Amino acid sequence: MPATDTTSKAASSKTRRTATRAAVGAAGAAAEGSANPAADKDQLASVFAALGDPTRLKLVEVLCAGGAFSISHLTQTTAISRQGVTKHLTVLADAGVVHDIKSGRERLWQLQPTRIDEAKRTLESIGREWEMALGRLKRFVEKDD
Repeated sequence: MPATDTTSKAASSKTRRTATRAAVGAAGAAAEGSANPAADKDQLASVFAALGDPTRLKLVEVLCAGGAFSISHLTQTTAISRQGVTKHLTVLADAGVVHDIKSGRERLWQLQPTRIDEAKRTLESIGREWEMALGRLKRFVEKDD
């Protein structure tokens, strides 16, 4: 394959990732008052899917320490290659959980807490619904005694 084909494919892939990240970022910024609840649920599902992998969850834990970290630093916390870490970070970035910052020749990765906060609020809401349902069940069962 000629070098130009490889370069073209890499540029095309980067363009798609950038467009996806921009769309996810815009959706995250407008999540509270979004006009499309189905799209919000799809985006939230992508956050839960991204966090469902143990390696990605470990990367998020490291990034929660704050700051921006290089691939080499993040690779030290896992037992996988730099390429593997990069692929996991791309999945997290596509879900809007992390973003990269270009610093010279290096890309630094940073947590984007907005999407995780949205997921947390959703889980808290589900928890409140369960508590209310269990309370109603308890009152029903105790009423018959």
